[in-house]
Amino acid sequence: MLDQDIKEQLRGLFIGLKGRYTLQVEADGAHEHTAQLLEFVRDVASTSGRIDVDEVSGPRAGSLRFGLVRDGQATGVSFRGTPGGHEFSSLVLAVLNADGQGKTLPDEGLRRRISTLRGPIALRTYVSLTCTNCPDVVQALNMVALLHPEVEHEMVDGALFQEEVGELGIQGVPAVYANGEPLHTGRATLGELVDRLEERFGGAAADAAAPVERCFDVLVLGGGPAGSAAAIYSARKGLRVGLVAGRVGGQVNDTVAIENLISIAQTTGGTLANDLRDNLRAHGGVEVFENRRVERMTLKGKEKRIATKGGEVFCAPAVIIATGASWRRLGLEREEQLLGRGVHFCPHCDGPFYKDKRVAVVGGGNSGIEAAIDLAGICSHVTVLEFADACRADSVLMDKLRSMGNTEVLVNSQTTQILVQNDKVVGLMVKDRVSNKERDIRLDGVFVQIGLAPNSQIVAEHLELTPRKEIVVDASCRTPIPGVYAAGDVTNVPYKQIAIAMGEGAKAALSAFEDRMRGII
Repeated sequence: MLDQDIKEQLRGLFIGLKGRYTLQVEADGAHEHTAQLLEFVRDVASTSGRIDVDEVSGPRAGSLRFGLVRDGQATGVSFRGTPGGHEFSSLVLAVLNADGQGKTLPDEGLRRRISTLRGPIALRTYVSLTCTNCPDVVQALNMVALLHPEVEHEMVDGALFQEEVGELGIQGVPAVYANGEPLHTGRATLGELVDRLEERFGGAAADAAAPVERCFDVLVLGGGPAGSAAAIYSARKGLRVGLVAGRVGGQVNDTVAIENLISIAQTTGGTLANDLRDNLRAHGGVEVFENRRVERMTLKGKEKRIATKGGEVFCAPAVIIATGASWRRLGLEREEQLLGRGVHFCPHCDGPFYKDKRVAVVGGGNSGIEAAIDLAGICSHVTVLEFADACRADSVLMDKLRSMGNTEVLVNSQTTQILVQNDKVVGLMVKDRVSNKERDIRLDGVFVQIGLAPNSQIVAEHLELTPRKEIVVDASCRTPIPGVYAAGDVTNVPYKQIAIAMGEGAKAALSAFEDRMRGII
């Protein structure tokens, strides 16, 4: 099942394994995919003398799963179905992380939060093997299971258990359930998932413990193109830099294709995010603290102090805010409750749930038209709803969309209501902004692509914001508070592009260094 090249790569990855691992299979021989699963696990085991396969006798009817066992003890990590496609890396990382050899193992601060979760917790994540966001969630929850003896996590290939998916009403992936109840739908970082688990199950008083204080010359909030550039430029000046972020790469991680980054003909968001991470590691002056959520801050005075969830306080005389932006919501009633259940942001992950069904894409920019083109290859009909009097997408994309026979574009269209019946999205109410007439468009799902909203909430009480909630900066990325700078999509700098964000991050770092040399900070 695994080709020879992949097996050779696995041999290289597993050559240093210290533990003894067993892929413990429980598979009903009558299941049509049992042979495939057994071939897969045997191929994986063949790449290392420290990995075995054990078939559980008397498997339950319909079972098709295997668990990861380390030195005779269950790790809490299991897979229902064959983790191929994008999920293959989830199995490989589970083995490496169980052995302590993973490259993305959480630091001490996050380990402390995970260890204090109140178990027992049984987690299941329903995935599509074509979903690009699912592996991040699966790998994060596998990590939680590996680090906490009372947490179990199972990946479930939704395509193989469609009856179960239907009974649960799942229309988007990844869909996470905790002790049988919905916990989360859609992309998320390890830190965000730990937040959810703490909210649901609680934890020991980590926040009440004495804060862990970490001080630097420069503190960068955000790990996207702007934040990474700011950290690298600051480190190259010989400064100690702390980068605090939800995830390195930020919104870039969710970009499928990038073709306008100068000097790089084509890349993906995931590749660029990994390149940013490698670049940060290459500069010894940068300490990266991922999976952090800022809760409060003090920006006035010589020393700025940033407190994050989990009892950490970061301090520095210079703070560069590069927190980026997130998907903008429609702001309609029940929108939040319907996320992953008829309302979506990612056509690549959730589009397959709408095969031969009718959907709408709200937004006529490049992202919206690209989403509509992708969905038109899956769905029976795609309606694009654009608020303005014309779509803003590039002409090459519009030409491609027009060439497809199952799409329509409605301009001057304002989405006013999501229509729901029996907890299921059945349509949208759309107002024509010229005639003010409303119409009911019947459909099965909605994909929202109306741009990004700046992640500026945490500084709203400290800094001036534009009506669009962007941080106001001058031409040098300075804010009115000495020692506080901002860069990238969170600011009022026009044109939200990766190349521009990188330049603005570099500019903010140079401004902070200049102020340091002049004795301003």
